[in-house]
Amino acid sequence: MAAAAAAAVVFNRLSTGSKLGPQYDQEGNVIEVETREDEEQNVKLTEILELLVAAGYFRARIKGLSPFDKVVGGMTWCITTCNFDIDVDLLFQENSTIGQKIALTEKIVSVLPNMKCPHRLEPHQIQGLDFIHIFPVVQWLVKRAIETREEMGDYIRAFSISQFQKTHSLLEDDDFKQRKDKAMKTVVEVSDVYKPQRKYKRLAGAGELVDEESRVHSTLLEFGRKYGFSKQSKTETTEDKKGILPTGLAAEITKLSEDDLEAAEELRIKTLMTGMAAMATEEGKLTASSVGHIVGLQSEEIKQIASEYAEKQSELSAEDRPERLGAAQQYRRQIASLNKQILQKSKQLEELQVKYSEIQATCEEEKKKLVEVMNYGQKLDKELAKLEAVESEADSSILEKLRELVTMNEGLKDQEQQFRNHCREEMARLQQNIENLKSVAGNEEAEVKEHGELIEQQYKEDREKLQKIRLLLARRNREIAVLQRKIDEVPSRAELTQYQRRFVELYNQVAATHKETKQFFTLYNTLDDKKVYLEKEVNLLNSIHDNFQQAMASPATREQFLRQMEQIVEGIKQNRMKLEKKKQENKMRRDQLNDEYLEVLEKQRLYFKTVKEFKEECRKNEMLLNKLRTMGIS
Repeated sequence: MAAAAAAAVVFNRLSTGSKLGPQYDQEGNVIEVETREDEEQNVKLTEILELLVAAGYFRARIKGLSPFDKVVGGMTWCITTCNFDIDVDLLFQENSTIGQKIALTEKIVSVLPNMKCPHRLEPHQIQGLDFIHIFPVVQWLVKRAIETREEMGDYIRAFSISQFQKTHSLLEDDDFKQRKDKAMKTVVEVSDVYKPQRKYKRLAGAGELVDEESRVHSTLLEFGRKYGFSKQSKTETTEDKKGILPTGLAAEITKLSEDDLEAAEELRIKTLMTGMAAMATEEGKLTASSVGHIVGLQSEEIKQIASEYAEKQSELSAEDRPERLGAAQQYRRQIASLNKQILQKSKQLEELQVKYSEIQATCEEEKKKLVEVMNYGQKLDKELAKLEAVESEADSSILEKLRELVTMNEGLKDQEQQFRNHCREEMARLQQNIENLKSVAGNEEAEVKEHGELIEQQYKEDREKLQKIRLLLARRNREIAVLQRKIDEVPSRAELTQYQRRFVELYNQVAATHKETKQFFTLYNTLDDKKVYLEKEVNLLNSIHDNFQQAMASPATREQFLRQMEQIVEGIKQNRMKLEKKKQENKMRRDQLNDEYLEVLEKQRLYFKTVKEFKEECRKNEMLLNKLRTMGIS
């Protein structure tokens, strides 16, 4: 049993020792090449980044950040957006150490229960980039952040509107306030003019109306409205009767029923009007129908007299209310004048639109011409700038010599052209002389021939002279071309800047390739060490397995086997201590380098800050110098 326990301890220690932890390169960064590539994990990572970008965390698009920084930064951003505090600063702590990552993940996990997150998440899952378990938490956080942002957006919008309205106002509001009093006054006047007016009043001695319908009709009659049976009730009664009786009888009965209803309605109106008296303001106002109802007579004479009397009474009442009718007439006149003004303004608007279209067409043509002239001027300015840049960058002595050569070339071209013209003129003159001599004296052929030979000889001499001048011109052109090539070989500032940019890119590419090669070497060395340890472990296990049965055969061999196992365990412990010591040394070296790197980064930030301040001071100095120059000139 003791041997079995010792063997179990050996196997356990060997198995735990064979599990390698995270490997680091010379710069102290974790080698991410060793992580197992899982298709599902990559899909979930892509979905998480898309969710964060859709929610508004655009920092997840940066390719230089690691997945851990993107995911943790997005979760921290969502938590902060949901108005929950978390003590995290991710702005200048990218690619953190293992301790910083563990502390960061623990802070995030501790905040999730306070937010009542339905999904559970552990710190080692975030640190180990277990995107399958991180995805539902990020999805819930994004949803919560969007909801919180919408709520806060509505609240902030309402608050900002209320704060704005306390101290400021829009043009529409000012216009509304100016027109509000006038509009209210107009509405009150219109309502006073067209409000219902009571014409009759029920007498005190008249009996009380019991039926509700009669009370309604009585009230309407007091205000001059007459209502009888509705058409719907008539049609319903006639349709009921039609449904019961035959067709012919139904038509006759409908006529009789309508007459009876009208007669009953007239009788009821008469009875209601007998219990009413005219109001004090309506005294003397009588209509033909009221006279007929009261008196019970339907003669045309009484109606005509009553209508004439009503017209006179209305004229008298109109004289009593001149202000109301005057206001109405004034309102109609204003409407008519405004309509005339609208017509005049519309005609003026049409004329102005026609003029505007003509002016706009001419303006477009002039703009086109102006654009063409400006483009041509810009082209000339560019050409002049190029020439000035080339002239400023080139050597002054070479340029002076080049100008002299160009001037000489132009002078030679002018001389050549003049000489050709002179030769043509001389040749034409001589030919003309030859013709004249041939026509004048035919016997002087010998002299003419001799003279022609002289001319021919002079022509050959002049031709040779022209050939020499051409050779000289060609030599000068070649010298000019050589100088031009030498000038072109001198790089300009733009070319030097481009060369510098390309060299920097090449340097960055070489540095990236060198870093990748170093990572591959480190990975290879790590895997090689891992392979050696695994081979040692396999050999040890095989030797133990092969010698176990023989060692258990006798007590002496068993004791020897146990001593050997203890020696093996002691050797493994020593190796482990050495590796731990080496690991601690590497870790201390990595921390030291990381501190140096942070110091260098701080110096770099200070350098950029100092350069920015220096540029700002230079700009201020230039502005002050310009002001001094302007003051000195003035």
